[in-house]
Amino acid sequence: MSRAPILWPGVPLAVLSAVLFGAGTPFTKLLLSDGISPWLLAGLLYLGSGLGLGLVRLMQKAAGGAAAEAPLRRADLPRLGLVVLSGGIIAPVLLMLGLAMTPASTASLLLNLESLATMALAWVMFGENVDRRLLLGAAAILTGAVLLSWQGGPMGFGWGAAAIAGACLGWGLDNNLTRRLSAADPVQIAMTKGLAAGAVNLGLAAAAGAAFPSGAVIGGAALIGFVGYGVSLVMFVLGLRHLGAARTGAYFSTAPFIGAVLAIAMLGEPLTVRLVLAGLLMAIGLYLHLAEAHEHEHAHEALEHEHRHLHDAHHRHRHAPDDPTGEPHAHRHSHVPLVHKHPHYPDLHHRHAHRHEQVGAQ
Repeated sequence: MSRAPILWPGVPLAVLSAVLFGAGTPFTKLLLSDGISPWLLAGLLYLGSGLGLGLVRLMQKAAGGAAAEAPLRRADLPRLGLVVLSGGIIAPVLLMLGLAMTPASTASLLLNLESLATMALAWVMFGENVDRRLLLGAAAILTGAVLLSWQGGPMGFGWGAAAIAGACLGWGLDNNLTRRLSAADPVQIAMTKGLAAGAVNLGLAAAAGAAFPSGAVIGGAALIGFVGYGVSLVMFVLGLRHLGAARTGAYFSTAPFIGAVLAIAMLGEPLTVRLVLAGLLMAIGLYLHLAEAHEHEHAHEALEHEHRHLHDAHHRHRHAPDDPTGEPHAHRHSHVPLVHKHPHYPDLHHRHAHRHEQVGAQ
């Protein structure tokens, strides 16, 4: 069986999310060189993503395109609140506290714990399936990220390091909870997270006495935030929808390498042996993930939910008179029990339990 259907569209979406986020790093460095407060810059980046996506959402509604995605419902609000609380409020606050007490070299390494937390929570707490190949691939990607962020110097661990680790755990929980919301409109999810995180970070920066920069710098930060945070997060949510949190998190871990490569071209930073080695490790990890062919007979239980879909093998339901007709479309629909066999990821329709002998089935 061809592997193309399982790679598309989840893998390109997750990789594109990493590319957009990583590409924003060199531009962010340029803004930091102007002396702007990192806390204030984080708020501007988040707020730029939220406001930019809000404009996109208004344009979608004006063009009639928003109906192709399922909106967030009242039942989603508690989980969305936890997403905003863990990833948009608690994690940024812990990060700022940790940075104030931790050497930059230590902080740079510790920030790689976000990907590890995302994958660990997905596998252990949320039950996503994993095999030895995926573990090795994730380890290779994470090792490359650690190698890339290593700056030498002091490695003292204390309360500051614990705070940064707590921030990474908060973002890992955020990513896994967002996976549970990924059936809904990704623009609406990313916009809400951006506006909330932006407001909190700006408020904290103002309380700390940060001076606001010029209008040009604010506009530049907003644009970088829209593309590198907002659009990237939309792609990330779509990746979660198709791949699950662990695999999306692993692909997203390549963002530091992408940013480092672009910094060479944009900022004249040197090409180092460390960068080459990190790139090789990440390439090995990506190959191990791309080579996955998880296939076994599995059962779909009766299910009713709402999300963007085409009428494929998993969507053979009938339409009510007021349901949309064009494809793709979104409406509430039911799935009847089904048993079949095909390659799959832990997407919206494949969150079943696995027997030990199925975990690495090929």
